[in-house]
Amino acid sequence: MTGAWNWLTDPANWSGTSGVWARLLEHLWYTMLSLAIALVIALPLGAVIGHTGRFTGLVSGVANALRALPSLGLLILLALWGLHTLKGNIALLGPAIAVLVILAVPPILSNTYAGIANVDPAARDAARGMGMTGGQVLRKVELPVALPLIMSGVRSAFLQVVATATIAAVVALGGFGRYVIDGLAQQNYSMMVAGAFLVALLAVIGDRILAVIGHYIVSPGLTGRAARRRTASATTADMVVLKGEAEAQT
Repeated sequence: MTGAWNWLTDPANWSGTSGVWARLLEHLWYTMLSLAIALVIALPLGAVIGHTGRFTGLVSGVANALRALPSLGLLILLALWGLHTLKGNIALLGPAIAVLVILAVPPILSNTYAGIANVDPAARDAARGMGMTGGQVLRKVELPVALPLIMSGVRSAFLQVVATATIAAVVALGGFGRYVIDGLAQQNYSMMVAGAFLVALLAVIGDRILAVIGHYIVSPGLTGRAARRRTASATTADMVVLKGEAEAQT
């Protein structure tokens, strides 16, 4: 651990094309690209299945099947295919992103479906009674109510992708996994431990950022912020009244 601390505090390890800042941008690029693609796939699919109630068995089947795939073995298999089929940087980047997308889809898909399927039927009936169409009910009622569970799925997917993106270094890509793989190959265990620490730190910081974003995009009525504001307002009003009465008595 002392060696890892010395490695992290050495300015030479933070600059250049193989420095920490460059590796951070690479790791974030792999993570955010994979997460965005997974959202485009899983969010609409989970929303439609939860709204219509059809193909519900597909959610658990797909989620369990994708979770069962070995990430490292799949990456090597797709990388070998990419090298013989694709050209340029996409030959290795494409397989790595595909593996991360496969890893990110299950939690987003499952949580989106569960969040929408568990919306109170009375809320749906009230929305339809107001003249909303099925699509409007989904967009204006079900998705906002399901948003806390959806954000939980996004956070889970983010953590899994950040951790697994380290294996991109196995197929000569960048990111913090480069320090882990190169450190092991060179028996530079200080670099290896430092790389693992950076991955863990990125996961924790990213999760906290997503938690803050979720706190503010979710309706205050679902998070309890509205109730706390009303309680605080009522308490302030009571204090003002009591203060006025005390001044009147004096």
